[in-house]
Amino acid sequence: MSNSEGKHAVKAMPVSYDKVKEVMDEETYKWHHDTHYAGYVNKRNEVEVALQTVDRTKANMNYSAFRSLKSEETWNANGQILHEAYWDTMGGDGKYEDGMEIIRKINEDFGSVQAWIDDFVATGKTGKGWAVLSLDLLSDGKLRNFQYDAHNQGGVVGSAPIIAVDSFEHAYYHKYGPDRAGYLKALVSNIDWKKANERFRRLSR
Repeated sequence: MSNSEGKHAVKAMPVSYDKVKEVMDEETYKWHHDTHYAGYVNKRNEVEVALQTVDRTKANMNYSAFRSLKSEETWNANGQILHEAYWDTMGGDGKYEDGMEIIRKINEDFGSVQAWIDDFVATGKTGKGWAVLSLDLLSDGKLRNFQYDAHNQGGVVGSAPIIAVDSFEHAYYHKYGPDRAGYLKALVSNIDWKKANERFRRLSR
């Protein structure tokens, strides 16, 4: 692939609809992947291509093409990454084994799995966009639930997403209406902890 082409590919949904139907309806399952997520991937590619030729001599904090592209670069990149994390750990029954590394780490950093769930759901209720269980790789190595009001507003530099939930209204309103808490609890009950543990082990190396 040449430097003039976008390099990020739209990934297929890693989980079938029948495994997530308690979290979202079938239309949302399709829209969320085919329109929202794919849109972020495609626009990320467009932005990266445009950054190759943009006029940097006119960069300005009030307005410039370069400023706009740099803002949308993080919006679309995080939109891609967070969505991939979102459904990467979906499709389970919420059951886990106490010996899992991620469960031991959650118990260490939150006190118990239930304490983590309470904090994760509360985090999802407070932000406009995302709640993300993240591993802080740069400062203290702890797991924390970070709130993202937007894709590129929130979180901590150097943190890696382990479990993410999209709390924007498009993610749940079609099935749950204004019952965001019900959606968040359904998501927690749908976590595939084997996948979450694999993701934690991969990112914590």
